[in-house]
Amino acid sequence: MMREEILEIQKRLVPDLLETMKKRYTILHHILVSGIVGRRTLAVSLNTTERILRAEVDFLKEQGLVDVEVSGMRISPAGRRLLEQLEPMVKDLFGLTELEERIRSHYGLKHVVIVPGDSDTSPHTKKELGRAGASMLRKYVRDDEVVAVTGGSTMAEVAYHLTASTSMKGRWFVPARGGLGESVELQANTIASTMAKKTGGRYRLLHVPDHLGEEAYQSLMQDPSIAEIIDFIRRARMVIHGIGEAMVMARRRKVDPETTEILRNDGALAEAFGYYFDREGNILHKMPTIGLRIEDIQGMDAVIGVGGGKSKGEAIAAVLRHGHEDVLITDEAAAKVIVEGLPS
Repeated sequence: MMREEILEIQKRLVPDLLETMKKRYTILHHILVSGIVGRRTLAVSLNTTERILRAEVDFLKEQGLVDVEVSGMRISPAGRRLLEQLEPMVKDLFGLTELEERIRSHYGLKHVVIVPGDSDTSPHTKKELGRAGASMLRKYVRDDEVVAVTGGSTMAEVAYHLTASTSMKGRWFVPARGGLGESVELQANTIASTMAKKTGGRYRLLHVPDHLGEEAYQSLMQDPSIAEIIDFIRRARMVIHGIGEAMVMARRRKVDPETTEILRNDGALAEAFGYYFDREGNILHKMPTIGLRIEDIQGMDAVIGVGGGKSKGEAIAAVLRHGHEDVLITDEAAAKVIVEGLPS
């Protein structure tokens, strides 16, 4: 009997069993992603009370799935193994397997990973996006590969969840573009260096602002040291990047009011790599940026897009329609918006 058939029978005969399993899986998963967490913090994150949570944690402790210490709770080795075994079944429980396949087949992607929840409202879901992004990076990276990374809070989570591994050791990490003028920890330079340090890799940095006037852009490109690092970045065979809403990113990039109005009137929906896309995935506008160009991305071995939240669903779909993504890592809320736009 297929796993899906067994689940369907369980849903009809013992629905409370499945609800309990989902609840305990969610608790274990929060503890795993948090590393170590106190009961009060976990209760707030799960939108439950400490009293209800205490009974569940006591059960999980008795089963040897969590270790409770003075500083908080952490997942045990047995708990980690159980989560790995449960993951495919839980994806079926949440209905994510079907969503993944619909998006993958429609857009011709190599891989789609959907995590439960909504990054707009749950910091835990954003952390899980980061963990899934780190896992896909390890899966797709090749020997002696240069990996380009963009900035942003989701990419910072990917960097946080990377660990030293044989597949990543010695790899080069580079920023896909210059700085955005935002907080240092969210800039591509910082994220590239963090990824390198956490994996035993190497990195190169690009110390120039992302948004430049044409004259400044041409001048900088004449500088031999800048030209050399740009050439190195454009040798990247893999990129992992965030996806943003066009108007939000225009504000972050301090795009001038005239250009912002043009983008709005032209129906700009999404931004990636400094390119703005409409609903159909057409490029509407390119910022004069130092870093990767769309032609560099077209020839890569793997393009991994990471982004979630219901508010980004349409933006992610627009980037997928452009057609250069190989792997998508998103969350349940964004995936449902993406699927709503697909032909039935």
